[in-house]
Amino acid sequence: MALNFSIDPDIRKAATLPDSFYRDASVFEALREKVFYRTWQWIGDDRKLAEKGAALPFTLLEGFLDEPMVLTRDAAGALHCLSNVCTHRGNLVVGAAGKTRKLVCGYHGRRFDLDGAFEHMPEFGQTEDFPTSCDNLPAFELRQWGPLLFAGLNPEFDFQQVLDAMSERVGFMPLEEFQEDPSRHKEYSINAHWALYCDNYLEGFHIPFVHEDLNAVLDYGDYETVLYPYLNLQIGYAEGSEMVFDLPEGHPDYGKNVAAYYYWVFPNMMFNFYPWGLSINLVQPLGPSQTRVSFRSYVYDASKLDQGAGSGLDKVEMEDEEVVEGVHKGIRSRYYKAGRFSPTREQGVHHFHTLLARFVSEQ
Repeated sequence: MALNFSIDPDIRKAATLPDSFYRDASVFEALREKVFYRTWQWIGDDRKLAEKGAALPFTLLEGFLDEPMVLTRDAAGALHCLSNVCTHRGNLVVGAAGKTRKLVCGYHGRRFDLDGAFEHMPEFGQTEDFPTSCDNLPAFELRQWGPLLFAGLNPEFDFQQVLDAMSERVGFMPLEEFQEDPSRHKEYSINAHWALYCDNYLEGFHIPFVHEDLNAVLDYGDYETVLYPYLNLQIGYAEGSEMVFDLPEGHPDYGKNVAAYYYWVFPNMMFNFYPWGLSINLVQPLGPSQTRVSFRSYVYDASKLDQGAGSGLDKVEMEDEEVVEGVHKGIRSRYYKAGRFSPTREQGVHHFHTLLARFVSEQ
């Protein structure tokens, strides 16, 4: 089935993605290869592989992409992101996190170096034209920002441009000093299409109507959206000067009362910076009507927790989920086809829809 979606680049003239984008199961399936296969995902923290010889298996977007992968740190200290599937008969190579000198498949003993290079296979002495490059474990592009790691299966764009854009405003924060706080991690199950969740995140238009407490600490009038090729930024300004960033001289927002930097990275990652640290939100599709959202917290200044825009995140999430699930039900109406954008308040949603339409419609 050929998919053809188009969003007018002029937000004043553009309509949103149609109801069929969210309702059609074939569109949802197409997103797997056309969008997620060609973009990047946050895959964890390099401090979980602190020692040389560390190996950490994981599944990329479990329940959707379901790609078995493994992170390794070799003897020289270099990190690698590899396929965790043996090139002999497809067994998983690494079963659990640990430390090892080599990667050895437990099925028939095929051995790989920690960079994925094939090394040895028993009983293959008479096999012709062996080994070849196909016997190495496939390696995936890997990018690092402080302790944070990102990988993609076949990404269309270089993630460094995303990291450079985020560093323009939050690069002054010492990410290496941010400490993961598992006690603040959250998992949410939402009965809605994953893109509707992102739609909601990408505009502050709804804040006065949905988030009473958040609206009380943010200056809605100055709320700002900045667009980049594969990400966008929403800047939340505080009503007063309490619980704002201490921005260095020369910073683009120096002298302003910035309460939060909300970064969204196409297609499904959110990096919310507050004076206390960072909340990473990962939006994981499970089905056309089911989404898992994971919150991961990294604390920099614990004395600023639970204050200002970075407080009450669970309450804000519950309020968002109620609205998103309502929209998911509403777009199934026989009488809804598509909407229009506010040129002053929904630039981020328009940007997202433009990227989705382009990726999905490309052959």
